[in-house]
Order: sequence, then structure tokens, then C-alpha cells
Amino acid sequence: MQDNNGCVQNGTPSSSNNTVTENGHQDIPNGSGDGVQVDRTKQDIVRLIGQYLKDEGLTRTAELLITESGCRLDHPAAVKFKNHILDADWSKADHALQELQPLINSPSSLVEMKFLILEQKYLEYLEDGRVLDALHVLRNELTPLQHNTNRVHQLSSFMMCSSAQELIERTNWEGKGTESRTTLMNKLQTFLPASVMLPPHRLNALLTQALEYQTTQCSYHNTSQGIALQTASLLTDHCCPKDEFPTNTIQILNDHCDEVWYCQFSPDGSKLATGSKDNNVIIWDVHPESCTITLKKVLEGHNYGAAYISWCPDNIHLIACGPEESAEVWLWNIETEKFLKICQSQEDALTCCSWHKSGTKFVVGGIRGHFYQCDMEGNVLENWDGVRVNGLHCRKDGKSVLASDTHHRVRSYVLEELNDTDVLREDHGIMSFTVDKNDRLCLLNVATQGVHLWDLNYKCLIRKYRGVTQGHFTIHSTFGGANQDFIASGSEDNMVYIWHIKNEDPIATLQGHTRTVNCVSWNPVHPQMLVSVSDDFTVRVWGPNSKVPKQTG
Repeated sequence: MQDNNGCVQNGTPSSSNNTVTENGHQDIPNGSGDGVQVDRTKQDIVRLIGQYLKDEGLTRTAELLITESGCRLDHPAAVKFKNHILDADWSKADHALQELQPLINSPSSLVEMKFLILEQKYLEYLEDGRVLDALHVLRNELTPLQHNTNRVHQLSSFMMCSSAQELIERTNWEGKGTESRTTLMNKLQTFLPASVMLPPHRLNALLTQALEYQTTQCSYHNTSQGIALQTASLLTDHCCPKDEFPTNTIQILNDHCDEVWYCQFSPDGSKLATGSKDNNVIIWDVHPESCTITLKKVLEGHNYGAAYISWCPDNIHLIACGPEESAEVWLWNIETEKFLKICQSQEDALTCCSWHKSGTKFVVGGIRGHFYQCDMEGNVLENWDGVRVNGLHCRKDGKSVLASDTHHRVRSYVLEELNDTDVLREDHGIMSFTVDKNDRLCLLNVATQGVHLWDLNYKCLIRKYRGVTQGHFTIHSTFGGANQDFIASGSEDNMVYIWHIKNEDPIATLQGHTRTVNCVSWNPVHPQMLVSVSDDFTVRVWGPNSKVPKQTG
């Protein structure tokens, strides 16, 4: 019976328990009469536990739970329907489906369920060589439904299969038996309300969702591997240890002899390039097992220094640009050390660059009022005049180029079509910007404001990150981590700041540099590695505590 609050009390089951309420929920049968109230939430919990126990083969325990609680797992008509499907008793399955009709939300769902059942019936007849029976299903049952005619035509073509093996290969179907019928039942079940029949393995699904949510809330979750339900503890919330995050100094390298302005890992994560006021670009080999780098070669001769570097997608070529007074762009092959020096005229200031996704052309530009698209021989393919740019990014569509300019804007340019549109505008100068690997989010270092995150699709400001000291120096930030869930930036207060992308306050502040940190780069393949460069002439490699060299002596 029910109490005045609408809760179900345990009592004697009655024939009225099979009715359906107006909101589509089934009435839950009463229990054994011990007076325990079972409200809607408790019913759901009992059903979830009961289903889990049955899935694990603890059938008697599940039945005892159901009996004692007075709840049931599924509507009786749904149970019959499932059994008939798994037994391939198609006529009884159709009859059970008619019983379920009042519980199905829409007529179109009922038609789709009939179609799926007849499709399985048809294919099983074909596999058994019962061609006439299959033809009868096709002509007299499937076709009259007037549903999914393209699929009906496709099914008819399977009549020409010469063997069961060919049928299975052409249909990408498991063949008759428990596996394919279970797959069918899982599809059919999506049309039934959960109050009538629980979705398969529902408790496992809920626990997996809970673990996935916990990883999104974990400040230091830095792996692309999901948490397996089989190995995770359900007794406490997931939390990655901070010690495994790249917050520890692994190396300090002093190979540059002046301010180090820029750093960037190659796309495959195997190399690092650093550019300096000392006129050199240094290429480093990356050793992810020890979280260290070693000098590979020095690319010399950059007359104004190397203030910006862009790696080609091929991991072999790179472009190096100088500071504001530089008119030179150097295109290097780091394997052969062959280079091409591009200089349109001494009036140019070519201070930023970006590779096209094809790796066969690139854009360069600067603050003198123009930027160019060039091929690998340095020939200008297109140019855009009247735009003073201090940052460039070629988008994944292969057509448009994002450019930040001296009017505090980022605009999109389609060079081939001479088309341009505003994407975003700040109230202060944009010192640098970078775009994430999905080509969706844009990270800006804004003069006197710090680090801002924008959505390029919706053209809206998402978040302003706190902590960093950003004046009018050019500081470069980066996306990073296994799923690009983190943001790191240098700062004029000599620190490296790291944020989780969803939170404004930093989760780590890395100390060690003694002058402004100009650039930070996160390894795109080995997310436990982070590199920063500074006006203190050094390159620092950051990694987890387990990679810190052990002190000897």
C-alpha cells in the first residue's frame, strides 16, 4: 500500500502492480510487509543493485533483494519480450511488443522496433538457407512497414550471397546466435523507458560517468588514459598526486649566452628549438624517459636574434623570425642545416610566422603593415597590405589565417579570396596568442591584463587567468597536458604559472628563473615535460618529482 506521502510500503503483491502511470512510469509492486518504505529513489537504487547482481551471476541474491524490497527489475511484459528476442521466437516477440505498445513513447519508435526485429529475422533465415522464408519476410512484413526503404533495398541485395560466410562479411553482422540477438535487444531497449526496462549494465555506466567527472575535477590529471572501472577505487574520489605533475626542475641549461626569447617543441615531441638574443637557434634532442634534453646542433647567423620559431608539420623544417627591427626570416632544414634567408626589403619587419597545415607553405608578417604567404623557396604567393601584425596562425581549414594586430584585434584572413573578418577584440594590446590543437580555443597574453582564453567559434571571452605579471613585454603562453587541459605562461615576476583550463587561479607557480620568463612550451607528446626560457640566459626543463636527478655523495 502507499502512505500519504506517495511512498510504496512493503506489502502483499497485487494484480494492479502491472499498470502504467500517466507519466510513463510503471507501478512498483508492494513487498513483504515488514513496513519499510521504498520511495522512487530507493526503488531505482534497488533495481540498479539487482541488475548488477544478476549480471555478476548472483541470481539468488538478486531475487532475495527483489522479494524483500518489493521492487522489480523490469516490467513483466518487457521481460517476456527480451526472452523471446534472445530465443529467436519471433511470433511471441511480436505479441510481447504489442503488450509493450502503451509503454512506448511514440508510434515511430514502435515501427523502428518492428523493423529491427524483422531485419534480424530476415538475416537469420538467409544464414540458414531458408530463402523462401526470408523472401516472405522481405515482401510481406518489412516492405509493408514503409520504413527505411534504402535499408530494405540493401537487405534485398543480400539474397545474392552464395554462402553464410559471404552474408556475414557483406552485412558486417555477427551471425545468428546470442551475440547478435543481444546486440539487437540493446538497440530495442533504447526505445523503452528506463522505468520499464533498465538499460544494460546501468550501474557500471553510472560509475564510469562518475569517474570521468572526477577526472575533469582533478587539478593534476595529466594523462590521456581513462580511469578503468576495474582498477579504480570507488571508496574515495579520484585525485592525481601533484608529484607526478611537471612542477620540478629537472635541468638548467646555460648553452645560450644572452636572453632566451622563445622555445617550442616539434610536433612529434622529439626535439626542442630555442631562440635567443645571442643570434642562435639551438636544436635539442628530447629524452622523455629521463625528462631531459641534450644539445643536438646550433643554427647560427640570425643577425637580430631569434625571437619567434615555428616548426613545420614534418618535424624537419622550421622558421625563425627576429625582434621588431628584423627584416629577416630564416627557413631551416635542421637535418642538413641548409637554410633560406627571406627578406622582402629592408623596410619589412618580419617578426611572426606560421606554417600551413600542408607543410609546403607558410605565412610571415610584422608591424610594418603587411604579411605574406610564401612557398618553400621563399616565393611570395599572396600578400596582404595595410595590416600591422604581431602574431599569425594558419587554421586547420587550410584557407584562413588568424592575425593579431596593433588595434587589439585578432582577425581572420582568407588570402586567396581577399576576405577578412573580425574574430575578437581586446581593450589592451595583444602581445602574443596561440591556438589549441582543436583549432577552437585561443590563448592571449594581453598587455597589463594577463592571460585570456577565447572561444574562436563563438567569438567570446571564456576566462581571465589570475596571478601572472604581464606588462608590455612579449610573453608567450601555451596549452598543454595530455588533453590540453592545462595552460602555462611565463611572467615578468620571474615565475612560470600553470592553470587548469577551467579555473582562473593557478594550480602551480614554478620558481627558479631570476629574470622575466619569456616563453613556455609543453611537450605535445610527452605531457610530463615542460620547458621555460628566460632573460636570465637559461633554459629550464620541468618534470615530475620521480624524474628529479638523485643527489650523489
